[in-house]
Amino acid sequence: MVDLVVIALLSAAAGAIVWGTDRKHRHTYGELLPAGIAVAAALLTWIITVAAGLGYQPGLTWIPWIASLLVGVVLSTTATQLLGRRRTAFERAHMTVILRQY
Repeated sequence: MVDLVVIALLSAAAGAIVWGTDRKHRHTYGELLPAGIAVAAALLTWIITVAAGLGYQPGLTWIPWIASLLVGVVLSTTATQLLGRRRTAFERAHMTVILRQY
């Protein structure tokens, strides 16, 4: 259980770093979105790897930790980049329509 808490905290911190480094699109989504995606992905990955038998065995205990943190950061970065681009394009198109009416 402590493993899950530590992984959740580390993933949340990594998600906050992803939000902080995305200066171009971070105004289009909330501050907690990258952290939430990172935590959900990391915990799900940890559960899957431990259920697959890769945890709590000599020589394999590092796999759930590293894999879950990597998956969390990668999915958080990918999701925020895709969402940021789409939201920026949508807002630009929406503002263009509004400005053309006046």
